[in-house]
Amino acid sequence: MSLYRVRNILRAGRENLTERQHARLEQAWAADDRHVEVEVAWLCAQQVRDCYHQASHAAGRAIAEKVLASFMTCPIPQVKRLGKTLNQWRRELLGYFDTDGANNGGTEAVNGLIELHRPIARGFRNLENYRLRMLLIGGGLNL
Repeated sequence: MSLYRVRNILRAGRENLTERQHARLEQAWAADDRHVEVEVAWLCAQQVRDCYHQASHAAGRAIAEKVLASFMTCPIPQVKRLGKTLNQWRRELLGYFDTDGANNGGTEAVNGLIELHRPIARGFRNLENYRLRMLLIGGGLNL
């Protein structure tokens, strides 16, 4: 079985896979020795996902530290490069677990809305009207 036939399964988290999908993955990995690299990379990706799906932040941090230590020694170049990148962001990555999961998702969402509506506001000549429109879009203005 080719990896192309299981490409959508490879995008899913292992906790969401059915027994049939697990069997198809095993069959695809066993079909060719060259698929071992994909199997290892997929398992590494699942470890990264597992950091954020733990019952406690301490358990998530323990997995994250294990990921940071092990990815750098992986023989697969892509995983090794990911390990290098994660280690460069070590403080920020582990900070997520120290701050009870605080992140800037809300800020990014508002910025995305503003970027989406910026072309609509091009006709405004008054900066104050533009500012008010952006506040209205971002939910920071109650009329």
